[in-house]
Amino acid sequence: MSAPFRLHLNPRHAPAPEDDPQPVILPERRAAARAAVTGFEGYRPTPLRRLEGLAASLGIGALWLKDESGRFGLGSFKSLGGAYAVVHLLHERLGDALSIAEVAAGRAGTRVRDLTVCCATDGNHGLAVAWGARRAGARCTVFLPGPVSAGRERAIASQGAAIQRVDGSYDEAVRACADEADANGWILVSDTSHAGGDEAPSRVMHGYTMLVDEIRGALAGDTPTHLFVQGGVGGLAAAVIGAFRQDAGAGSPKGVVVEPTAADCLYQSALAGEPSPASGDLDTVMACLAAAEVSPLAWRVLERGAFAFMALDDEGAVDAMRRAASPGGGDPPLVLGESGAAALGGLMAAAGDADARDALALTGTSRVLVIGSEGATDPEIYRRIVGRDPAAVAAG
Repeated sequence: MSAPFRLHLNPRHAPAPEDDPQPVILPERRAAARAAVTGFEGYRPTPLRRLEGLAASLGIGALWLKDESGRFGLGSFKSLGGAYAVVHLLHERLGDALSIAEVAAGRAGTRVRDLTVCCATDGNHGLAVAWGARRAGARCTVFLPGPVSAGRERAIASQGAAIQRVDGSYDEAVRACADEADANGWILVSDTSHAGGDEAPSRVMHGYTMLVDEIRGALAGDTPTHLFVQGGVGGLAAAVIGAFRQDAGAGSPKGVVVEPTAADCLYQSALAGEPSPASGDLDTVMACLAAAEVSPLAWRVLERGAFAFMALDDEGAVDAMRRAASPGGGDPPLVLGESGAAALGGLMAAAGDADARDALALTGTSRVLVIGSEGATDPEIYRRIVGRDPAAVAAG
C-alpha cells in the first residue's frame, strides 16, 4: 500500500516552452553559472544512479536517481545555487576587473572581508551560502527559523557564519533577513523572490540548472519520460523543469513536483492558478521543504512547465529513505535525507496507486528520473529514521 498523497494534474501545463510568456531560465545565465561552478575547487559531476531492481519492483522501464549526497562535501544540491549566487553578487558589488573565479578562490582579499552576505534557510541553502562566503573571504549571517535542528545549525556555523534564530517559520525568517539586509547594507542571497527581488534567486536557480547539464551528459542523449523533483519554494523544480524544457522542448519529461502535505504551497498554487500559501502547519519530517509561500519567480516556470503537483505525507519520505538504504534487487544502497527522499517517495507512492499511474501515464516502458537532492544533512535525524549510521549505509 502506498503512502498517502494528493495528486493534481496541472490544467495549465504547456508541452512546449515556446508557450511560456516570460522566459525565466536563460541560456546566457546558464552558461555563466556553468563556467563559475565548474571552476570551483573540487567540482565534479555527482553520480546518476541506475536503479534496475527498484524500477522492476515499481513496474517501470527504467529509473535513474541523481545522487546529490556528495556535492562539494556539503551533502546537497544547494551549493550549486547558493555558493554560485554568493560569488556572482560579490563580483558585482566589487565592480572591478576581478573575475568570478578569482572571487570564488578568495583572491579578493581585503576588498570583501568587510562585506556581509546573508540568507534565511531551513538548512541546506544556508550551508551553501556560508560555504561560498567562506571561500570568498566575506562575512556571512544566516537566519534560521525555530524548527531547524541543532545539527544543521552546527554545520552552518562550522563554515564561519553568524547565526540568528527567528522565533517563527521559514517565511518569517526570510522576511527578518530581508529587513536586516536592507538596514545594514548586506548582500541578500535569497532563494525565493517573495523578499528581496529577482536577481539573487535567479542566479540561485541558474546554478541549479547544472543538474540538467550533468544528467544529460550522463544519459548521452536519452531523455526520460518522467521527472520527479522536490518542491519547497519551487526553485529547484523550476530550474530542472525549465532547463529540460529549454533543451528538449516538447520532448521534455513530464515534471511531477513533490512537496510535503503539511507544506503544500505549490500544490495549493496549482489549484488556485496563482501563488497561494500552504494549507498545512509546516510540521514535516521533510524539514528543508517546509515553505509556506512559493517563490513568484519559480512559479513563472512551474505554472506552465510542471505536468503535475503532488503533496506527500511524511510516511512517503520515510519509506523512500529506508528503501534507498536497503534496496535489494542488485541496486546500490543510497543515503537519502528526509527532504532528499521526497521525490523518490512521490514516485513510489504514485507507482503503487492505479489511478495515479494512469493519470501520470506511468507504464512498463516509462523511463523515470528522480532527484535525490540531499544526503544525511543531519546524521542524528537520519539514524533515528533509518536505524543505521549514514556512513555504514554508504559503505554497503
